[in-house]
Amino acid sequence: KKKQLYLLKLSPEGNASLLGILQHPDGTVLKQLQPPPRGPREQEFYNKVYDSDCCDSILLELREYLPKYFGVWSPPTAPNDTYLKLEDVTRKFNKPCIMDVKIGQKSYDPYASAEKIQQQVSKYPLMEEIGFLVLGMRVYHVSSDSYETQNQHYGRSLTKETVKDGISKFFHNGYCLRKDAIAASIQKIEKILGWFEGQKQLNFYASSLLFVYEGSCQATTVRLSDVTLAEKRGVPKGLLSSGDILEYNNNIHVINSTENGKIEASVSKGLSKFYALHKKAYSKRHHSQLSLKVENLEQGNVWKSSTCITQEHLNGNVIPQLEKVFCHMPAEIKESANVEVRMIDFAHVFPSNTKDEGYIYGLKNLITVLQNILDN
Repeated sequence: KKKQLYLLKLSPEGNASLLGILQHPDGTVLKQLQPPPRGPREQEFYNKVYDSDCCDSILLELREYLPKYFGVWSPPTAPNDTYLKLEDVTRKFNKPCIMDVKIGQKSYDPYASAEKIQQQVSKYPLMEEIGFLVLGMRVYHVSSDSYETQNQHYGRSLTKETVKDGISKFFHNGYCLRKDAIAASIQKIEKILGWFEGQKQLNFYASSLLFVYEGSCQATTVRLSDVTLAEKRGVPKGLLSSGDILEYNNNIHVINSTENGKIEASVSKGLSKFYALHKKAYSKRHHSQLSLKVENLEQGNVWKSSTCITQEHLNGNVIPQLEKVFCHMPAEIKESANVEVRMIDFAHVFPSNTKDEGYIYGLKNLITVLQNILDN
């Protein structure tokens, strides 16, 4: 039996309606096909890339940068409803931090009407200059064991002057900047950029990059010279109530009942994080404990240093210790961070005989922004 989750979609006028998204028991996600021509076009794209007889080296390499595709699925009770069966990129993460970034200088395709073009341009006039748009993000904060969410309005508020700080928010865990995740993200984007610079078959419009990295300290173990730094956090007990899961147009769009940017708790993981952000309410906690352990595994004897602190004592003396775990890492450690960057949303992909200069422009600009964050 398939587990059905209901997503709240908010129209521009503020009217709410319910959408259904299914999670298959095997851990894949079922993305409902959009109405024609967008839905059939996206299905055709996946079928072409994942054709078992495909021998095109360009498309075979492209598979590395997409969620795996397992064909289509229809529920027995509604055989006319078609879903794309896709890999859940967030499944392997404990506390996934997720960001959806639309890439390209145009968010409308070559066949868009004048009205559609005007509508898209008015949503974010800086798209052509910046080359990308943050559609939403969800960031896990270690200090409070909670998530901070931002919706598409946050991304549209970013200017050339503020986009760097706006993106860096995604990589800040409440203690410091996750430079390891930034460095790993840059590497993965550079590989996608290399693919685009070497192909003239396809042009992508209104397509996104999905960023996911592990926000849980429990899963963070890094090697620094002969020293392994493992920062583990016990999960405080608190009452969790189910909340809304929000999705719109297959992108991560967070529309909260609370003020945008408010920190909210969430421990859920699975299907809808691929296209949606979860909202959970949680009760007040008492003093959460955090343990910082440094172990030398290379020597015959094991040296350990543990510091247990309560949240009230997260002062200037403790923060530098936490920064040692997340911030001051050599390049070879940053590269090994548990990060995924995948291309998603292919309802506006068209054949071409030229390079996709708009997408390439967006990727290069995004890399520049991320590199500036890393360097500074």
